[in-house]
Amino acid sequence: MRVLGFGDNIVDRFVDRGIDYPGGNSVNVAVYAARLGLDAAYLGVFGDDDLGRFLRAAITAAGVATRHCVVREGESGVSTLRVDAGDRVFLGWNGGGVTVREPLALDAALLDHVASFDLVHSSVYSGSEPELPKLAALDTLVSYDLSSEDEFRTPAYLDRVCPHADLVLLSCSHLDETATRDLLADAVRRGAGLALATRGADGALAHDGRTTLSGGARPLAGAAEIVDTMGCGDAFLAGFVAALLRAGWRKGHTPDRPTLRRALRDGADAAYDQCFTEAAFGRGRSIGRPPVSSMWTPVDHQK
Repeated sequence: MRVLGFGDNIVDRFVDRGIDYPGGNSVNVAVYAARLGLDAAYLGVFGDDDLGRFLRAAITAAGVATRHCVVREGESGVSTLRVDAGDRVFLGWNGGGVTVREPLALDAALLDHVASFDLVHSSVYSGSEPELPKLAALDTLVSYDLSSEDEFRTPAYLDRVCPHADLVLLSCSHLDETATRDLLADAVRRGAGLALATRGADGALAHDGRTTLSGGARPLAGAAEIVDTMGCGDAFLAGFVAALLRAGWRKGHTPDRPTLRRALRDGADAAYDQCFTEAAFGRGRSIGRPPVSSMWTPVDHQK
């Protein structure tokens, strides 16, 4: 099974630890797929600065191929955050740098590369929306992370994404179960093949247009102290799609209920394991010079 992360890469700067870590939604899913034994690669734009070189080296060292990526003049994306009682809290970011400002447009050669994978994953942080119709025309499955922000839940945005996605992921820990079920049903009505919601300690829900299945989170009580929750949603998705792919999931095919239940369990296991990993996938280094304060846009939400 082969999985491709397409889109964002970013440096996660933990100001309380004084450490820069590699990350990015598309990167993380590829790294976690590799960790689960799948063949994984990443496709995106790196900045030509020192942080860009750091990111590419770390991703490659994690077992994810990057040979089709592009390096462009400009700064890398950096998000700043801290950990409060195990939960990561985002403080701001520099807009994503050249990776988001000048994202890849998929030409014929790159589409041939993408077509060699069983699944390609992207996200709202990737600037990949214009490329989704091209991806949907391939036999490759498409998954897409819709995150948690209201701006990515509008009818206009969902209509832009859902018709081209075989699976959409929504972070819904801030919603009750009824609102979550309604959101999943809406995403499928608008064209998504499957819709998956992660709800933190409240588990996850999956909807296929006919039925909604729930899966519990693995309890952390009694476990060793967690490191942080960075990447847990991405890890859940990787575990979920790995289970579906190994069960024969393919374009135009809806997994049956036993397969979806097993995928929910595997996703929960992967998210649990991620709680004991530093940042997205470790491989951090000490922060160099502090960022220029004028670069940062404060935020009051989590990815």
